[in-house]
Amino acid sequence: MSIESLARMPLSDGPSAQAFFAEAQAYAAQCGVALRSPPSEPTTCSGRGCNGCVWEGFFTAVTFWREDALDALAKAL
Repeated sequence: MSIESLARMPLSDGPSAQAFFAEAQAYAAQCGVALRSPPSEPTTCSGRGCNGCVWEGFFTAVTFWREDALDALAKAL
């Protein structure tokens, strides 16, 4: 695993976000870097495609978490 491969991982749904979190945290542990906890998946989605869906907020938080994680890893290497 590398920072570049982490940056290329897709974040298109819940499982891909969870896979990214796991890979990033494992790589950070190998590098001796502590990352903050990733955002939790929403549990209140109605499935009706609401404007401002909780999943939109989740993926915004995931994007910020990825940026922070990649930055922390880059600074440590």
